[in-house]
Amino acid sequence: MQFDSLTFIVFFTVIATGYWRIESWSHRKTLLLLASYVFYAAWNPLFLPLLLITSLLDWRLALFLDASQTDRHRRLFMLLIIGINLSVLGWFKYWNFFLDNLNALTSQFGLASLALKSDVALPIGISFYTFHSLSYCIDIYRRKITAVRSARDYFLYIAFFPQLVAGPIIRWTTMGHQLQEPRILKFDKVGIGLILMLVGLFQKIVVADRIFAPAANRLFANAADLNGMESWLAASAFSGQIFADFAGYTTCALGAAMVLGFTLPINFKAPYAADGFSDFWRRWHISLSSWLRDYLYISLGGNRGGRWLTYRNLMLTMLLGGLWHGAAWTFVVWGALHGSFLILERMLLQKEQWQDFLETGVGRYVYRLLTLLAVMLAWIYFRADSLEVANSMIWTVLTDWASWLRWSELATAEAKLAAFTFGLMLIFQWRLRDWTLQEMIEKSPAWILGVVCGSMLAAIVLNPGDSNAFIYFQF
Repeated sequence: MQFDSLTFIVFFTVIATGYWRIESWSHRKTLLLLASYVFYAAWNPLFLPLLLITSLLDWRLALFLDASQTDRHRRLFMLLIIGINLSVLGWFKYWNFFLDNLNALTSQFGLASLALKSDVALPIGISFYTFHSLSYCIDIYRRKITAVRSARDYFLYIAFFPQLVAGPIIRWTTMGHQLQEPRILKFDKVGIGLILMLVGLFQKIVVADRIFAPAANRLFANAADLNGMESWLAASAFSGQIFADFAGYTTCALGAAMVLGFTLPINFKAPYAADGFSDFWRRWHISLSSWLRDYLYISLGGNRGGRWLTYRNLMLTMLLGGLWHGAAWTFVVWGALHGSFLILERMLLQKEQWQDFLETGVGRYVYRLLTLLAVMLAWIYFRADSLEVANSMIWTVLTDWASWLRWSELATAEAKLAAFTFGLMLIFQWRLRDWTLQEMIEKSPAWILGVVCGSMLAAIVLNPGDSNAFIYFQF
């Protein structure tokens, strides 16, 4: 049941209507919880018991953790919670990856391969709801919050359907008080929420699936044979696709939650207009980058142990962040690249000459452009089927400049459209880098909103393209 399906539109209309017609806040929460489980079961009902069991275990263990009086007992419960969650995540997501690499290693010594591969499909959204639960339990361990007594409230926090399968990653400090205080129907918020859902659907259906996906899919399918210009077009097409696809999902999630009276944090804020790599991660997948910072980077020591330990912590955080996205070496390399970018940036910012250069208008824009180019090149590893293919594409981008002279001849119409649209996306983000979508909606005249929304709705209805699963569903 995707956001861009007629089934979801009917489902959401029925749930939202029934939700606001019920007076009891307790009954409304029960309806949302049941709706969330129906939404999740619509993907694969066999994985619903896993979500229920892990939610029950974490809720119960968190109560024991909160009630423990000694540091020793608290550490034991925290280790048990982390062990259970990472074991479940590791089995479903990383076991085959680990086994393949172990067999490749043992085969070098003439040893037999282990035939223990799992054929179980990856439960949708497992990385997201695992991180929800871990953040809740870690905050209890750090005594930032107390454990919630209501199993229903905790289960709803984990399974709230707008953000269940692809985020944003919500913390109890954001969601807890909203579950405890009755939501009040505000028609202006409902209107903004519906517009956000429309914008998200436009980003997904028209921009990601219709404009960027055909070019990106075709180019990466023939990645081994691409010249430098075509490899760069592939990188730009996928850069546009992954933003429009993922931002489209989270925009829908924020809008659906707002219609129901909830406020979720923004997950994207003009990431391709970032002034440096630290700024990029303050703008891209904000809920994940802040999670990694607060629960991994700081736990490793952050920047408290001196320069080299800081560099180590940055690299480990980004390596694990890359691996979080998928069990493949391409994701590990992607994380390593971003770790390297962050380390290099820290090294440069320690030099006074570099700081003076960045304080100039020209310097800021040059650095913004360099950041964008590096991020786009790194996306090649994120999208490519193998390290060999990604390395080949990167090499052609860096060495084959002559192919640009045949741009009009070699570039297909769909690739040119994708490149043009990506250019428009960059202009939009660079000009409005400090605005959120909600702020734009709230400050736009009604007639402009009407024209824009009408145009987007028409484009969605008239779009002849196929609907593709959201990219981040696989993570």
